[in-house]
Amino acid sequence: MPETIYDALRESHEIQRSLCRKLLRAKPGTQDRISLFKQLHTELAAHAAAEERFLYAPVLMHDAGLDSSRHALHEHHEMDELVEDLHKADAEGGQWLAVARKLSEKVHHHLREEEKKFFQVTGKILDDKQKVLAAKKYRKDYARMLAKLRA
Repeated sequence: MPETIYDALRESHEIQRSLCRKLLRAKPGTQDRISLFKQLHTELAAHAAAEERFLYAPVLMHDAGLDSSRHALHEHHEMDELVEDLHKADAEGGQWLAVARKLSEKVHHHLREEEKKFFQVTGKILDDKQKVLAAKKYRKDYARMLAKLRA
């Protein structure tokens, strides 16, 4: 069977989980911590933009997907705010690690909820052709956003 939007999203989810774990283990004030944070920020932003365009937006058009899409969008916004808080915090201080933990917890919660609940809801709304087409569009936009954000 061709790749679906869910296969593509799970791949990015695993990258996000891995980056969160590594970020929390990185030593304060090191280039490694800064680099991991930049990677996570880029991954979250590219993933969210493409996901919102090619999964959330189409699902928002259906009554059955309205509440779950709104909730997922709200969680993306919360993660964006935590990323901004990390940009402002001193990367060597304890406050930074506390915010990084909150971000990691939010990311893990969101991904778990999305995979266990949201994918099931949207799976009933989108047909097989839409799921495959969404994967192609997501992949293309995700790659474009990664390149743009890394530049």
